Amino acid sequence: MRVLFLTPPALASHLYVLTPLAWALRTAGHDVRVATQPDLADAIPGTGLPGVLVGAEMGEALMAIAQAEPATKPPAPDRPKQDDYARDDPHAELDHLTRHLLAGLCPTPMLDELVEFARSWRPDLVVWDALTYAGAIAARACGAAHARLLFGTDGYVQLRTAALRQNPGADPMRAWLEPLLARYGCDFGEDAVTGHWTIDTQPPWMWRPEGARHLMVRPTPFNGPSIVPPWVGEDPGRPRVCLTLGVSHRGNDTAEASAADLFEAVADLDVEVVATLNAEQVGDTPVPDNVRVVDFVPLNALLPTCAAVVHHGGNGASGAAYEHGVPQLVVPGSYWSEKWFGPLAIANGVEEQGAGLYVADSDTLTGDALRKSLERVLSEPSFARNAERLSREILKVPAPRDIVPSLERLTEAHRAPRD
Repeated sequence: MRVLFLTPPALASHLYVLTPLAWALRTAGHDVRVATQPDLADAIPGTGLPGVLVGAEMGEALMAIAQAEPATKPPAPDRPKQDDYARDDPHAELDHLTRHLLAGLCPTPMLDELVEFARSWRPDLVVWDALTYAGAIAARACGAAHARLLFGTDGYVQLRTAALRQNPGADPMRAWLEPLLARYGCDFGEDAVTGHWTIDTQPPWMWRPEGARHLMVRPTPFNGPSIVPPWVGEDPGRPRVCLTLGVSHRGNDTAEASAADLFEAVADLDVEVVATLNAEQVGDTPVPDNVRVVDFVPLNALLPTCAAVVHHGGNGASGAAYEHGVPQLVVPGSYWSEKWFGPLAIANGVEEQGAGLYVADSDTLTGDALRKSLERVLSEPSFARNAERLSREILKVPAPRDIVPSLERLTEAHRAPRD
């Protein structure tokens, strides 16, 4: 069958989430394409997958979208749990997210080109990143089955459920999607929001909303093409700690933990720190003697040598830590990024499972607070034991190749009849 993947522009980390599944389908004999805007033209060849470019580069418009935040945040010492909406206005948040983020990632000229390609190539299945609702529209327009691929937790369905409970008569997502579907002769249906089914890359212990059909797949970290430097395999003579804020946070102001705070936290510890930060993230901050700053190193190679990882709650960093059984210290990102894109749920899940700690109070975040938390993660054996337990549990989840037969059956059940 023909399978079209869709990923948002300029977010290589999202491209890397879909890559293992795309290759599982390709090696099973299926024809695969990856569609996105030209911002990722240089990244797609590094996956070995054929790409299709639609629309124009997003450029600075993406940065404006990434930095759009609500006017107010909840008090930091009591940050909301993953299923707690009591202190929020979910309808207003869903409306803001839909208008400023989801619609911004689905410009009409790009959508027109995507639909034109889909109607020409006629995929049997469209797999779309949970930020790219253009994939659902294109699938409906060409009669393909379609699946939503989660890059984090299912925050949008969670938020929409709460918003409709609060105000059943107003659905911001339907109000946005319905005229776009009509543009191509399609009616609105719930599958435009959730896909015919959802491919879920989150570990089994994470919270999930009721109602959506989830097909579980093991999170399989892919770091892109790279050369592993020789020092990765050398014994540093003391515990090694990885410090990463992910690649998606580079170039925007969504990370609340600064390099200065992070370096202060580790400066006096008897550890070797590998900080995967670029020059812009480090800035003029003095680098302690025990910190090695590298622009990039593949986490799949680095984390097996580490006693702990400090990260922002990203899917790539947490997934690699689960796979390799590494204890985690999660530091805050922006409120919206935490709550709706998964890091908040990931952070809570890590702490609830006893595999690490979450420094939740971002407004009083200090190097001293981070250091005390990191010392606990490194010194208390329970964190390592629980991290190893999670590694064993994650290996029981079906790998990408194992769900290919399910994808074939679901596609046959949901696609429109072919001539």
